[in-house]
Amino acid sequence: MNRIKESTRRIGGAGGEQAHTSASHTVVLAAFGAYTAAWGAAAARCRKGTAVPWEPADILCTAASVFRLSRLLSKGSVTSPLRAPFTRHMAATGPAEVSESPRGGTARSTVGELVTCPFCLSVWLTTTFTGARLLWPHATRTVTGALTALALADTMQLGYDCLLRKNAH
Repeated sequence: MNRIKESTRRIGGAGGEQAHTSASHTVVLAAFGAYTAAWGAAAARCRKGTAVPWEPADILCTAASVFRLSRLLSKGSVTSPLRAPFTRHMAATGPAEVSESPRGGTARSTVGELVTCPFCLSVWLTTTFTGARLLWPHATRTVTGALTALALADTMQLGYDCLLRKNAH
């Protein structure tokens, strides 16, 4: 524990907000390590054979799924109540998306940073889909297929709106 405090003190400098942020981020990194280890342990304990090999389509579906779900969780107006304890609403930024900023306190602000960052959530979601794929390959393929269909439908909706706006001018 003293090593963690010392490393965050070194990263954060003489103290202040940067040191608190570094300490909070260290806790998030430790939580992510534990989360990843839990998936690994569950997969090792429940394994019914060898892992299903990744096909290129699986990689593309997982990537599209992670993209769509991370945007929905971190920016979606419909999911803003889930983020509300950790964020402050700033503005609407696009179709069904909002901009939010982290609110108060060190831990609360760190969680706010995580839940408003689609890139940050993507790491956690990729780990989730990868672990789930080891345990439940068919169910996970169904979920990633559905999220990929949603991502494609969203792309078509946005493309259609662009065409309508272009033709209106």
